[in-house]
Amino acid sequence: MTEPPLPAWERAVLEKLALKSLDEQRRARHWSALFKLLWFTLAFLVFAAMMGWIGRSDMDKVSVGKHTALVELKGVIGVESRASADKVNQALNQAFKDKNTQGVVLRINSPGGSPVQSGYINDEMRRLRAKYPSIPLYVVVQDLCASGGYYVAVGADKIFVDKASLVGSIGVIMSGFGFTGTLEKLGVERRAYTAGENKDFLDPFAPENPKQREHAKQMLSEIHQQFIATVKSGRGKRLKDSPDIFSGLIWTGEKSVDLGLADELGSLESVARDVIKAERVVDFTNDEGYLEALSKRLGAEAGASLARGFSAALSRELQLDAR
Repeated sequence: MTEPPLPAWERAVLEKLALKSLDEQRRARHWSALFKLLWFTLAFLVFAAMMGWIGRSDMDKVSVGKHTALVELKGVIGVESRASADKVNQALNQAFKDKNTQGVVLRINSPGGSPVQSGYINDEMRRLRAKYPSIPLYVVVQDLCASGGYYVAVGADKIFVDKASLVGSIGVIMSGFGFTGTLEKLGVERRAYTAGENKDFLDPFAPENPKQREHAKQMLSEIHQQFIATVKSGRGKRLKDSPDIFSGLIWTGEKSVDLGLADELGSLESVARDVIKAERVVDFTNDEGYLEALSKRLGAEAGASLARGFSAALSRELQLDAR
């Protein structure tokens, strides 16, 4: 025996209850996915902090008590390197702005690099010295301070070196290769089309052009003269009258003091203790290490992956809802 159909009002009530239940289930799934994403992000941040991947904030670098401020310049000086002008100059500004800084030490261990980036750092060092005349700025050389590294160093009040440090290399170089003979032996024909007779300037696959070679030498000479002028401006009468100083040669720290390229033998600790008279050292280096860079990349990729997954889950639920 079939049951009589439900009255219209009962069917309407049951449909509303069913729809309400489905809506609550959808919301529960949405909130569950969101909380999982948040908990994963929090867990990753805690783990990264425990591993030391997350660098210090600017507030962490604000010191308590009188101190010597340290900024490190390590490696090749370039736009994308750890020793870029942006990073070094930002750190120097933070060091000078700290009210407890008694002196700033820029510790250099660099073979050089971009003359442009080196010039930016040198200019900022001079500006900060003029803005904060009561705070001395010293350079302490570790193993190597050559070429662009020395270009930076001469912006300081004094340069301290170890007796075995390598200092100098005041010169400019542009190098390359010529592959024309190799291509002929391999039976390879070079095809290059240009608009402008010198657009293939110093093309390694073309025979050397004497006119272009002389132009390159002229450019190098101009940059060399800029380097020499910067060194003379920074070192002044401390430089000895020697024709070899600007020849591109490099010297030991002990010899560099004799030549006036450096001032005294000293380390970070001795300069902080005996010269600045603030033995406590606070590191202001804006340094992103390998692990920190890796953690940022992994965090970004994980976040993007989770976001895509979360978005896809929501999309599937919306599609189900539409059905």
